[in-house]
Amino acid sequence: MKQRVIWGAIALVIFLPFLLWGGLSFQVFVGLLAMIGVAEMLRMKELEFFSLEGALAMLGAFVLTVPLDHYFPSLPIDSSFSVYGILVFLLLAGTVIDSDDYSFEDAAYPIASSLYVGIGFQNLVAARMSGLDKVLFALFIVWATDVGAYMIGRRFGTRKLLPKVSPNKTIEGSLGGVVCAMVVSLVFMLVDKAVYAPHHLLAMLLYVALFSVFGQFGDLVESAIKRHFGVKDSGRLIPGHGGILDRFDSMIFVFPIIHLFGLF
Repeated sequence: MKQRVIWGAIALVIFLPFLLWGGLSFQVFVGLLAMIGVAEMLRMKELEFFSLEGALAMLGAFVLTVPLDHYFPSLPIDSSFSVYGILVFLLLAGTVIDSDDYSFEDAAYPIASSLYVGIGFQNLVAARMSGLDKVLFALFIVWATDVGAYMIGRRFGTRKLLPKVSPNKTIEGSLGGVVCAMVVSLVFMLVDKAVYAPHHLLAMLLYVALFSVFGQFGDLVESAIKRHFGVKDSGRLIPGHGGILDRFDSMIFVFPIIHLFGLF
């Protein structure tokens, strides 16, 4: 626990300045985190991320994350997706160049990994471009869900949620995480009314419950991936916490759904 607290604080000290600065520095920083996340996905499958395949997959997550049209006005508004598409085509080209040893199924995993990670981090960047409060709102939902699920689950949890995926999670803990997220979000929204515009406060609380569920689902998806490959953590970047995906698995799911509801 001491190691987790110390390294968690160090990671937060590194992340917060970039979050506060915003702009290009934050976007490049998040893009690099996305690349590390893809590298973790590749390593779990025992693929070499210093290969051409790995480089294309990591670069794909990076270009999805950074809004290229924001810095190159001549490019179309969806240029990040267009460049990502070209990188996907290059990955698929391997099925032609080396058709005996590289199949469509081989190319599908790095493509899916870059899209999975890239979409989540892209929406994190989009939220920061909309406003710091949007990012903090989403982060508070995720953190409150995690803390509430852990505390309620440890104290009252008896019924397993999905034991084959994550044996320690309980239904009581999951519901506790949702309630905790709603309470923390209510306080946040009372302080900053602009964060939930144009929605009504009561409607927004229901949306927060949905966001909390999505965050927990993101956690479970990452747990299922790790269980499939027989690994405890996605990486070892942050001692006591694991890798980038271990820290951002919930956020990867939460930011896109929040964007879908028009909060940024």
